[in-house]
Amino acid sequence: MTTMVAIKGLTKRFGHLLAVDNIDLEVARGEVLGFLGPNGSGKSTTMKMVTGYLTPTSGTAEILGIDVREDPIRAQRRIGYLPEGAPAYGDMTPEAYLGFIADVRRLSGKARRSAVARAVELTHLDRVLYQPVDTLSKGYKRRVGLAQALLHDPDVLILDEPTDGLDPNQKFEVRTLIREMSGEKAIVISTHILEEVEAVCSRAVIISEGRVVADGTPDDLERRSRHYNAVSLSLPPAGVDAAREGLRALAAVASVERRDTAGARAELVALPADGGDILGEVSRLVRENRWEVDQIRVERGHLDEVFRTITTGGSLPASGDGHA
Repeated sequence: MTTMVAIKGLTKRFGHLLAVDNIDLEVARGEVLGFLGPNGSGKSTTMKMVTGYLTPTSGTAEILGIDVREDPIRAQRRIGYLPEGAPAYGDMTPEAYLGFIADVRRLSGKARRSAVARAVELTHLDRVLYQPVDTLSKGYKRRVGLAQALLHDPDVLILDEPTDGLDPNQKFEVRTLIREMSGEKAIVISTHILEEVEAVCSRAVIISEGRVVADGTPDDLERRSRHYNAVSLSLPPAGVDAAREGLRALAAVASVERRDTAGARAELVALPADGGDILGEVSRLVRENRWEVDQIRVERGHLDEVFRTITTGGSLPASGDGHA
C-alpha cells in the first residue's frame, strides 16, 4: 500500500512539558486510523504538527513524501484538516465561508463552483447555507468545518473529533461519508468516542503521555480485553449459585461474574482463561445440567476496558472471580 503519512521521531516540548514524545507512525492509502488517547495525551498537538500548524521540537512529518516542515504549503495542498472546535468566521454564511476557503485554495470558475457544491452536498448544509455561522447549532458548525476540509478533495484527511456535537443521525451520516471516502484517501480521526473506532476505523493507535502505547486493528485491541470470547447466560435467580459453581469448575474458565439486570432474570458471565473459545464447553454444561437458560451469547472484547487499562499504566486484569 502507498504510504500517505509518515511520522518519524516526532517530538514537541513546551518549556519543561514534553507533550509529544518521539512518535513513529505511518498511515497508508485506504486506512482509516483512529487516533485515541485521554485528554492531554498529545493527540491534538500531534495533528497540528502533521498539518504544519505547529513546529515540532524534533522529528519529521511527511505527506506523500513532502516534508511538512520544509514545504508546508505544498504539503497542505494535499491535506484536509478539521481542527479542534472547527473554527470559522461567525459573521459569514456557510456559502460565503466555503467560497472564501475555495479562494484560499486557489479554485476558480467551474472548479470552484463544483467544489463548493460537492462539499455542501456531502455534508448536507443546504438548509443553513445562507445563515450566519454564529447562528448555527454546534452540529451544523461542525459540518461547516468538515465541508471546508473536504472542499479540495484532498488525499489525506485529518479530522479532530469530526462527530463532536452531532446527533445520532448526523453521526451516522458522517461515519458513512468517511467509510465511502476511505478507499482512495488516508484518514486520521482523533476521537474519544470508542464506538466511532469500531464503526469506521480499520486501525487504532492509542497514545498516552505523548507516546504510542498500542497500535492495531480494533479487533486486535478487543482481544486484549478479559471479556473477549466471554459467554453470558440469562437464567432465573434461583439457579445462579449452581450455575456459577458449575462454570467455575471448567478448566477453560478463569472467572465468573454476575451482572445486575432488571426484571426476573439474572445474568452470569464466564470469562475465558486465555481468550479462547469456551462456548462449546459452556453449552454442553447447560445441556447436561438442564439449566433454565433463555439466552446465551458470546461477547466481544470491551474496547473501553482496554483503553482505560493501557492509558492508566496498568496491566490487563488478572484472573479472579467477579462479585457475587
